[in-house]
Amino acid sequence: MSLAVVVPVYNEAAGIAATLDALEAQTDADFDVFFVDNGSTDGSAAIILGRGHERWHLITEPQKGTGAAADTGMRAAIAAGATLLARTDADCLPRADWTASVRRSLATLGLVGGELVPRHDEGLSLGRRVLLRAAVELAEAFGRVRPGNRAAEYRGPYMMAAGCNVGITAELYVAAGGFPRTAIEDLHEDRALVNAVRRLTSKYARRRDVVVFGSSRRVTAWGLKNTLLWYKDHAYRPDHVDIR
Repeated sequence: MSLAVVVPVYNEAAGIAATLDALEAQTDADFDVFFVDNGSTDGSAAIILGRGHERWHLITEPQKGTGAAADTGMRAAIAAGATLLARTDADCLPRADWTASVRRSLATLGLVGGELVPRHDEGLSLGRRVLLRAAVELAEAFGRVRPGNRAAEYRGPYMMAAGCNVGITAELYVAAGGFPRTAIEDLHEDRALVNAVRRLTSKYARRRDVVVFGSSRRVTAWGLKNTLLWYKDHAYRPDHVDIR
């Protein structure tokens, strides 16, 4: 099965090299990458192109938004022949076995949501990282009881599948309508995709062996409470959401 990784990119020149290194270090290297430049002005594209990988593709999406950029990348990958899709973000570090674990998971599932672990290289203490892990678990527990995630139409319980660590078959992605082409200020596109999938199938699951190390820069900028409120239907709305 052909696997493609999609990475939305917006002004990540200062840190994207670590993400590129993590993709280069994958133990299962049989995959293509579709980077989607979402209007960067800082040279992010040049850094990606500078690696010179034949199976790395750079496309552009002028419409602002992680949902729009991710959907453009997913559909470009499908058009190129990908049958399995994975997404991470340009400030994240997939563990070396990430693509192998996504491929293994999608052999039996239509959608997989992986484990999101705080990065170890952003200056956070161990205690702070443990607290963030606990906050993610709390957020998923809240999602299971959130009224908007509970309805007779759903074929299984709510599952968190963070956009920076999700895998889905191309067939299911198309059937579910894909990521909504929105900005993150308007809608959490990963939650919308999960709920669209839940209307179609019960073949989805959280997998602890599908690991991405995610950036904590929002928590650093906003604090833990405000970050959790942001993910709770944008109960916290800062003036500036593109933290760099």
